Amino acid sequence: MPYHSVSRSTAEDLFIELFADTFGAEKAGYLYSQYPFCDIYQNYRFADFVIENGTRRVVIEIDDEASHNKSVISQSKYYDDLLKQNSMIYLGWDVYRWAMRQLQTQPDTVKDELRVFLGTHPRFKEIEDYLPNQRGKSINAQNLELKEHQKSALQALFDMRMKHETIALLYHATGTGKTLTAVIDARSVGKRTLFLAHTHELVEQATTTFRKLWGKVTIGKYVDSIKQASAHVVCGSIQSVALNLDKFRPEDFGYLIIDEAHHASADTYQNVLAYFKPEFTLGLTATPERTDNNTVILDIFKRTAHKLDIKTAVEIGELAPVRCIRIHTNIDLTKVRFNSVKYYIRELESKIYVPERNRLIANTWLQYVKNKRTLVFCASVKHAEHIAELFREQDVSAFAISGGMKSSERREILAKFEIGEIKVLCACDLLNEGWDCPQTEVLFMARPTMSKVLYTQQIGRGMRTAEGKESLMVFDFVDNASQYNMPYSMHRLFQLKDYKPGKLVLAPQAQRTAEESLYAKGDKPEAVIDYPVDATDYELVDIFNWQEEAAGMLSQMEFVRRVDVQSETVERYVREGLLVPDLVVPMSESRTFKYFKPETLERYAEQFSWTVITDDNRKDLFLDMVRQMDMSYSYKPVLMKAVLLFADEKGRAKLSDVVTYFREFYENRRTAGLAVEKANSIYAKGGYTDKEAERNILVNPFKRFEDMQMLRHTKTLGVIQVDEAVWKALGKNEKAEIERLCEEKLEQYYGRLNAT
Repeated sequence: MPYHSVSRSTAEDLFIELFADTFGAEKAGYLYSQYPFCDIYQNYRFADFVIENGTRRVVIEIDDEASHNKSVISQSKYYDDLLKQNSMIYLGWDVYRWAMRQLQTQPDTVKDELRVFLGTHPRFKEIEDYLPNQRGKSINAQNLELKEHQKSALQALFDMRMKHETIALLYHATGTGKTLTAVIDARSVGKRTLFLAHTHELVEQATTTFRKLWGKVTIGKYVDSIKQASAHVVCGSIQSVALNLDKFRPEDFGYLIIDEAHHASADTYQNVLAYFKPEFTLGLTATPERTDNNTVILDIFKRTAHKLDIKTAVEIGELAPVRCIRIHTNIDLTKVRFNSVKYYIRELESKIYVPERNRLIANTWLQYVKNKRTLVFCASVKHAEHIAELFREQDVSAFAISGGMKSSERREILAKFEIGEIKVLCACDLLNEGWDCPQTEVLFMARPTMSKVLYTQQIGRGMRTAEGKESLMVFDFVDNASQYNMPYSMHRLFQLKDYKPGKLVLAPQAQRTAEESLYAKGDKPEAVIDYPVDATDYELVDIFNWQEEAAGMLSQMEFVRRVDVQSETVERYVREGLLVPDLVVPMSESRTFKYFKPETLERYAEQFSWTVITDDNRKDLFLDMVRQMDMSYSYKPVLMKAVLLFADEKGRAKLSDVVTYFREFYENRRTAGLAVEKANSIYAKGGYTDKEAERNILVNPFKRFEDMQMLRHTKTLGVIQVDEAVWKALGKNEKAEIERLCEEKLEQYYGRLNAT
């Protein structure tokens, strides 16, 4: 189905489809949609998409043609868009933009450009900013009592320094006092300290903490116009310090703290880390564990001194326990299309934006919750406003809140919620980042989402502890869905198959054990006595997650890249049932993605006598191909010589340059009176056009290298590219060997041609 015919899709939907077609559906899951960040004036912004590609953070913006035309949009909007883009570049991010119309009318061009900008086989990483920074607890320096995890972390850091280690990562969940731990450790070392963060709020919080805990030394700030660089402790924004490195000496600080260390791979951070020469560097992050074991962060910080993830933070009492009640709706999402990251929003809204479901949300609160402060996460601003109105009709103080509001109005509503004047806040994306209220006791997950990041951010809004708060109650509104478009829920997120209404899903072990015994006797815990649920109710939850299933598998396009066989052959074998995928993911009625386990690939490779290609042997196989080039014509060595001559540092050569080389090679032979080619060759006949030469190159010498995934033709850009892993591995001597082999092959070929 051509992309421009999908009239119900938004620009984001179209882009995700193209991204999935380019890199695989499982890779599209790494896209973070509507990523929040602060511009240089500390105003909240949202990037259309953000993705981590290796050590790079990449921003993708989708616009219409009017977005950058001053004659169409207002001057203020035009300048505001420039500020947004410049701020992203200032943060050290790569920024790429496409127009909506390009996605609709030139999908192949967009896919080719994606491969060029992001790499043919990129290594995407999940952006794990699950939980935003939250306001620090007040500190009483006179009666400070450290928690056990803080004591353990401080001991671990001390032990590392005793072993002469100079850099470490402190990985503690949000709200567990990692900044306080870092301040105490810096104080124990006693050296001049530089604390770096990426927002003004974090700098202010750190300054306050340092002043309360290390008041005997001078504490200064280095942010915007405040430049207190001579203080013993300097708390600065990464932006201000990075712009003024010449004002500091590399040895100025003995202790360096990098807050939100998962940003440390950005260029701005890298420049600062490379400049200063402290005796010890500590990175702080609340980032949950990744499947790749945080390799990017650990490349910088070497190893983790101490870990405290969300689950553990709850178990030791640093975050609130979490309970869950599942409310089943009669809404059917099985036919709603999706694209790895999200549902098609218009199709989703048509299903869930119905009076019956909306009334169920309001009635559930009236029946179950009564007067507890509640956040309702909705699918859109319109949805949030309608839900809020339903609450108000029942005399419940409720407001919808959105990014479109004036900041003063938004602050007023949030303040009233914090003091309890407003009981229910209805929001979509606004509260995912940058705000929390510890007194929040209930979350309504009324927005179906396939995004693990989004769902986890939302539950994070209520996990802070507060006086009198026994637990956070999460209501999952469960719509009917297929295995493959099932939205996230507490049970899917934490892989919990057994469900009892109101039962703890996260809690200290002793509390969970005590509660289990109550349920075993058919009794309800005291915390849910007032909830109209039955202690004997039980449900087995389907926690199948295709993204996690596919995580360790190979997509069909990757399968093709791993074996020395043509893509058409693999496609035919799959079609005929000779190759059976381990997982088939239906994205829609007409689109599926197929995945194979690594051992399945090994089995089929052995069965069909295919060579398994890896990055380790790809270069050697490429060299073997050159050594074993069959010479029915002279084309292959001529192609190799042209690529070696014109390829850039990434192994890319313009096809037009290759065509010119072919023309000059054969015409020079003709002029010199030498044999040109076999009589049926266009080069022997002469009178051919550049287009005919291009067609000949791509059909004859290029095809075999392409089938082996060693060369690729980017049609819309007019580029031939050597596989990146191969090109990177080829040294000067190996390129010289290829040149020599090509000359030998040509000499042998023309010797045979002359003999006939």
